[in-house]
Amino acid sequence: MVGVIHQVKLKELVVISGKGGTGKTSIVASFAALSQKAVLADCDVDAADLYLILEPSIQQRGTFLGGKVSTIRQELCTGCGICPDLCRFDAIEKNSNFTNNGELFSIDPIACEGCGVCVYFCPENAIDLEDKVAGEWFISETRFGPMVHARLGIAAENSGKLVTLVRRNAQRIADERGLSLIIVDGSPGTGCPVISSVTGASLVLVVTEPTMSGQHDLARVAELADHFKIPTVICVNKWDLNPSMSSSIEDWADGRGIEVVGKIRYDPAVTKAMIEKRSIVEYSNGEIAQEIAAMWGLVTDRISQ
Repeated sequence: MVGVIHQVKLKELVVISGKGGTGKTSIVASFAALSQKAVLADCDVDAADLYLILEPSIQQRGTFLGGKVSTIRQELCTGCGICPDLCRFDAIEKNSNFTNNGELFSIDPIACEGCGVCVYFCPENAIDLEDKVAGEWFISETRFGPMVHARLGIAAENSGKLVTLVRRNAQRIADERGLSLIIVDGSPGTGCPVISSVTGASLVLVVTEPTMSGQHDLARVAELADHFKIPTVICVNKWDLNPSMSSSIEDWADGRGIEVVGKIRYDPAVTKAMIEKRSIVEYSNGEIAQEIAAMWGLVTDRISQ
């Protein structure tokens, strides 16, 4: 199906960090409040928490199938013992007392990696390889507009695929509603979900802290964005807790041609706003709110270039 053609090219702003807890979600929530004309996408599917501030009303939900899991058809199982001997993940156990609903063997769905060895070698063809439900995705409405988010299951994998699903749904909604901006709350780190979050983005905003580890993590994330040729800008959060380290980060960024578009001070209002389930710019009119608003202005200017 051919989608709606935008009169204005769709832009994607992705907010990421080198590690969790730097404040990127709080910044995304404030950006959502300042924009009110964007589709929101929470791509931190391993630990999604943007919904805690925005209190979305779920309009649509679906299951995410990620990977495979083996299941035994007990009526065909003869208890030959080949499958547990072959399983390298110790996912198959023999029920010695046969009291577990009459099952000779059982498969732990968490330990099973879905490799299919047991299926291939079972002489009775008593084992099936089935799609594994690995999470859920949601399309919701918030007080700032539409939001797409997801929840990866416990010990589930393929978070990169779930991130891609979230982004595609966000792009579809932007097409349907004629919106020109998607604001993405990306995953921390440099793994598969981060790559899935930033690939093809218009601009990446990296949120860091004024510490040695913060600068190290910043360098890794900036290198990742550079690898994919994505324009990158930086926000130093809580910069006033360590001004000398903040200056070091600015010098580092200047030497690599990366602009620092925001320096956000430490303010207890951030925690108080989270407790009240409000963004910082909704809760406060103080200096921190003004700093975030000024950064939003620079970000929207850079993303439109």
